[in-house]
Amino acid sequence: MRAARLIHLVLLLQSRGSMTGTELARELEVSERTVARDAAALSEAGVPVYAERGRAGGYRLVDGYRTRLTGLGRTEAEALFLSGVPQALREMGLADVASAARLKVTAALLPDLRDAPSSAARRFHLDAPGWFNEPRTPELLPALARAVWDDRCVSASYRSGGREVVRDLEPYGLVLKAGVWYLVARRAVQWRVYRVDRFTAVTAYGEPFVRDPDFDLPEFWAQRAEEFNRSLLRERVVVRLTAEGARLLPYVTDRAAAREALAEAGDPDGRGRVTVDLPVESEEVAFSQLLGLGPEAEVLEPAGLRERFARAADRMRENYR
Repeated sequence: MRAARLIHLVLLLQSRGSMTGTELARELEVSERTVARDAAALSEAGVPVYAERGRAGGYRLVDGYRTRLTGLGRTEAEALFLSGVPQALREMGLADVASAARLKVTAALLPDLRDAPSSAARRFHLDAPGWFNEPRTPELLPALARAVWDDRCVSASYRSGGREVVRDLEPYGLVLKAGVWYLVARRAVQWRVYRVDRFTAVTAYGEPFVRDPDFDLPEFWAQRAEEFNRSLLRERVVVRLTAEGARLLPYVTDRAAAREALAEAGDPDGRGRVTVDLPVESEEVAFSQLLGLGPEAEVLEPAGLRERFARAADRMRENYR
């Protein structure tokens, strides 16, 4: 533990030039007295760390000194590519690894490039969770993340359809979608997607499995997401739209389905309205979505949904009389 802290201290000074005892104590999560002892130990071991007195003082390395302890380990190198999603790193238990990797890279940069990481962080930030949802970290996410990194099979208990089942899985990847974590895994010869917050137990076992070299996680997820969206659109409604209603339709319903329906619509009628055959999740969902178009949309079919809109229009007319 102390050896790692000493290396961390040297890399901090190499990347930042000079730091006060307070700054080092905060970064290393130790007391200032421990920082002073560590600096003395490094000096005795031949690392040219020295302290500058006074208000502007602090610790620094002799000019020109560079340590060779900047080589990245495999886990650090892999975590470095995720450094743009700090919340995800924390949830997977990789924040410390990524921090060490970034520090090593910063220490290895030329002096005039060392502000690059902070410069990028000031300009770009990824906030993955959706609005109005309080994200919760699944308890078993770190265990699944370790299994994914190590290509280890897992025996997992999973809540499905009101009951708990046990599955042996090859965990291929984790996906964070709108604040919800999903595991992509192979079971027998089939690819499956599981919500991580529904796992109740995870145990890694056996030797590492052999990954399918042709498996592409982003491509698989894009295809599965499209299939999932399509599977939700099980019913159809016929809607007559004004030009404004046609423009707004992709913003109130499934965007891809709306654009496809508009592309397949016939020519506008004499009043400039087009009639579309729109796939929807259900009549209930279609009512809540199309209601937002107000007078720019007229539901023609099914008859029950048209009657529901008529009743809603009557109630609104009463409200605004």
